Amino acid sequence: MAEFKANDGRVGGPFENSRLLLLTTTGARTGQPRTAILGYYPDGDRVLVVGSAGGSPKHPDWYHNLLANPEVGVDLGLFDYRATAVVLRGTERDEVFARLVEADPGWGEYQKQTTRTIPVVALVQQPGPPAARGSLAEMLKTIHSAFRRELALIRHEIATSGTLGAQLRINCLTVCQGLHYHHTGESTGLFPALVEQHPELTDVIAVLQKEHDQIAVLLAELEQLVDADVLDQVDELIAQLNAHLDREEAALLPYLEGPLRQ
Repeated sequence: MAEFKANDGRVGGPFENSRLLLLTTTGARTGQPRTAILGYYPDGDRVLVVGSAGGSPKHPDWYHNLLANPEVGVDLGLFDYRATAVVLRGTERDEVFARLVEADPGWGEYQKQTTRTIPVVALVQQPGPPAARGSLAEMLKTIHSAFRRELALIRHEIATSGTLGAQLRINCLTVCQGLHYHHTGESTGLFPALVEQHPELTDVIAVLQKEHDQIAVLLAELEQLVDADVLDQVDELIAQLNAHLDREEAALLPYLEGPLRQ
């Protein structure tokens, strides 16, 4: 946990290429905040955590806590936000758990070690943006870092899995949707505001917008691809996106150190 906090959510060793979060619950008996570090999976507009407790016969403490109070804190290293914990039940739980076992057979091994049904919990972000950290420039760098990190994880997963399973498809779709929303927000909000206040940026913004359009084509193609083509397409997306993010940061960050005029 200390390594997670010191490195914006990154850790080394066996968890180097894992998605990790800090889940803060309210103690069911004490009423005090309790924080656990967990692996998670993207799932559209929510993330999933699993109460495996290593195959233990008892549910983990954090699970009992969120049953008593489903309002939780989620820290992804780069972002933190308040969320509502929703325990998946019945068919939905079984289908999602099967998907996660396909992605990591270890979950299935844990289930074999215990008679309890290992819970799957969705953490649904509450309305409103993640907590702001610093200036617009710092926020933009943080968002860019999150996309770079997620694409690197997806690239690693595709390269090592050999197949594009159900969960990996969701990982790809989630980052594609996130990039689409981010670029749409820039194209319709940030870019026009910057051009209005700084006309000297007109040509730079035009180049960045053209790159948005090119990346949009790659995202659409990635969403349609079958297994054999995905790794090459992800590599192309990573190359184009990194070049775009580098150019955007070099051109715009100096203009975003203070608030934009309304």
